[in-house]
Amino acid sequence: MANNFPSSSGTQPKEPALLHDLNEPLIEHAEGQLFLTETFKIILEEVLCKGTDVKEKVCEWKEPEELAVLLDLELRDTGEPQGKLLKRVKDVAKYSIKTSHPRFFNQLFAGVDYHSMAGRFLTEALNTNLYTYEIAPVFVLVEAEVLRGMHRLVGWTEGDGIFCPGGSISNMYAMNLARYQLFPEIKSRGLWGLPRLTIFTSAESHYSVKKGAALLGIGTDHVILVKVDDGGRMIPEDLEEKIKLAKSEGSVPFLVSCTSGTTVKGAFDPLDHIANLCEKYMLWMHVDAAWGGSVLFSSKHRHLMKGVDRANSVAWNPHKMLVAGLQCSALLLRDTTNLLKRCHSASATYLFQQDKFYDVNLDTGDKSVQCSRKVDCLKLWLMWKAVGSAGLEARVDKAFIHARYLVEQMKKREGFHLLGEPEFVNVCFWYIPPSLRGKEENADYQEQLSKVAPLIKERMMKEGTMMVGYQPQENRVNFFRVVAFSPLISQKDMDFFLNEIERLGKNM
Repeated sequence: MANNFPSSSGTQPKEPALLHDLNEPLIEHAEGQLFLTETFKIILEEVLCKGTDVKEKVCEWKEPEELAVLLDLELRDTGEPQGKLLKRVKDVAKYSIKTSHPRFFNQLFAGVDYHSMAGRFLTEALNTNLYTYEIAPVFVLVEAEVLRGMHRLVGWTEGDGIFCPGGSISNMYAMNLARYQLFPEIKSRGLWGLPRLTIFTSAESHYSVKKGAALLGIGTDHVILVKVDDGGRMIPEDLEEKIKLAKSEGSVPFLVSCTSGTTVKGAFDPLDHIANLCEKYMLWMHVDAAWGGSVLFSSKHRHLMKGVDRANSVAWNPHKMLVAGLQCSALLLRDTTNLLKRCHSASATYLFQQDKFYDVNLDTGDKSVQCSRKVDCLKLWLMWKAVGSAGLEARVDKAFIHARYLVEQMKKREGFHLLGEPEFVNVCFWYIPPSLRGKEENADYQEQLSKVAPLIKERMMKEGTMMVGYQPQENRVNFFRVVAFSPLISQKDMDFFLNEIERLGKNM
């Protein structure tokens, strides 16, 4: 069989084209540096300049088949020249949704913070893993400091926590920890022999509660949905009735998952009242504050989370209202007994050696269900350092001001019908086009109204002028949900939003 080693006679076989001198770096290294430099230019121009300019489109809509051809998605055996590859980069930027655009209102993340962006570039370039102090000394300390700052805002003087890949995972962590605290044998014996466990959450909570129950083997049938009031807030009286009923049926209630800032309406569950019940029935109290947690920065609005300091755990996503950039999600724990590590530790000796020359308590990887863990804390740390708590408070307060302005302007315009007065910055409404006004008693009115939001959404995306989400909920047909919290938006963008809804919906 042929090989590429020198023969005994000293003659050298012909070198394959892809074999390089092992004493020299790959030639692609220099080319790659040049490619990266040019890519950064494209990012600055197409994403961070054009992508935040109100004169530019939010999206350049293409149908999937057309987009696949434009991007030339096929992967081949041979590489492409740099010029063609840079064209691919520019096309990726061109045809992607500009989520930093002032008129992107579609999700609970939007906008851009440039200090956070710098942190994201830095952590990507350093390309390290947040599991041991030896491999990530700076970031282990940064994560600990950021978690301490978040603990203080919750109202705890000490505690534990970890950054997670999204609020859904944070909620699942809380379930796993609550179950482990009650039944520590679950770690070694599994589900065998455990009683039927029950979780309680509001009817408008995030779907990750049920996903977590399915993943952990608790079962979605054992997630009990508690009634909500007209504003979408959990009703404590119904919670207590359902706890009693579950116990009478032989279940073991172990966790209540509250919500601070529901996804659609932005409702805040009454945490103090729920905490009373959790203490009475000895249940773990978790607060999913992925969306609403940032009100803790605001002296005007932190009352919405009164009682959060009594929770056992809190999920909070700074990549949402604080605009820290995806992903930046933390699970905060009141626990000081190292529960997080005891629950998840596997004590891998090749990674978590106990005879290291530094304090091994700084090796945080065994707290996580992951091995590889991205550095998500630096973007928040840099942003917080740059603008301070006061700057983040102003960002939160500004979002409330924009929401209130939208509500007041909608009340002055014909065709806008609010679902109700918003508690947070989620403004939910129907737009009634001229063709449907005064026809509320028609038999097909609700059916016709349900088609309005999808059609307006299609028109705005194909024109690229803005993006806003819609959804049905229970017996309510499709309605819009607008959230305006990006630090880049102004009152002019709020006026544009209302005018654009009217323009796109007038000929329906």
